[in-house]
Amino acid sequence: NTGEYKIYFGDTSLKEFEKYIFEEILNERKIFFLVDENTKNFCLPVLLNKSKTYKNAGIIEIKSGEGNKNLNTLNYIWEQLAEQNAERSSILINLGGGVISDIGGFAASTFKRGINYINIPTTLLAMVDATIGGKTGIDLQNIKNLVGLFSNPSAVFIFTGFLKTLDKRHILAGFAEMIKHGLIADKIYFEKLKATKIDELESIREAIISSIKIKNKITESDPYEKGERKKLNFGHTIGHAFESFSLKNNTNPLLHGEAIAIGMICESYISEKISGLSVDELNEITNFILSVFPPFIISKKDIPEIVKIIYHDKKNKAGKFNFTLLDSIGSAVINQNCEMQMIEDSIQYYLDKIL
Repeated sequence: NTGEYKIYFGDTSLKEFEKYIFEEILNERKIFFLVDENTKNFCLPVLLNKSKTYKNAGIIEIKSGEGNKNLNTLNYIWEQLAEQNAERSSILINLGGGVISDIGGFAASTFKRGINYINIPTTLLAMVDATIGGKTGIDLQNIKNLVGLFSNPSAVFIFTGFLKTLDKRHILAGFAEMIKHGLIADKIYFEKLKATKIDELESIREAIISSIKIKNKITESDPYEKGERKKLNFGHTIGHAFESFSLKNNTNPLLHGEAIAIGMICESYISEKISGLSVDELNEITNFILSVFPPFIISKKDIPEIVKIIYHDKKNKAGKFNFTLLDSIGSAVINQNCEMQMIEDSIQYYLDKIL
């Protein structure tokens, strides 16, 4: 339970959702589902089969993938809400991964100056990260989340059964954010993750709860990212740059979590240089992440393009590169500045490790 909204977790979460919606329908509020082609096929039927309560709900379908988290898609959602006569009392239910919750939350929070929305995450990444904490937004000019706002959902319902619809690559993408939670906040949790069997749902379920608690505690203490919440940015400054680079240059681009995994290796390297992370812990982090994630091959001549993307990062001030770094496993420090050369060196470190 957060101060603002409730998070329902586990097998009972769908029953809780049904109860929640049933009560809202008694208030004659219109309900809309935002889905993509995957969640429409694999997840929406699970909800619709469970209940006739929402058989008349409006359905808005968008294309999956970060490449569609843009102004055109946002405009389409707004137009659909308007065409299907959404009112200020209506509710938008975001059924999907991080892209759906980011853009759906943003669409809802701005349509008619704000309608309520609910998140039902269907990917591991969304369960442990994207749907909690009230960050919404879209990408602009290949820069991730350049436009958006803080706006909390009315509730989040986390049904881990949806994880069965994911391939291993998407499970791993979520696992990256879980690794981040351990690195910034809880060494014992990080050690547990090293022993977690990614192929076993039960093993992951335990860890999901730990991750939700870490994320929730941090975002509650600092909802608008003035201080403590910046810890969650670890791995993201360089990771987002890799993600943007890959979106632009690869036919099968990196998933968010895959990019964050690379970012965590690079930013751990910088941590060892400037914020006190030991060489042993740098090696421990690097080796663990490389044992889990496949290498992303770029050439040395791509490094300047990746660094250029970092220039546009929201966290930078007055041309200084602002990072969240580690001083040890389980402990993060915010507002660390570093030079461009150091960023280039950290990307080179990653390349040297994988080649």
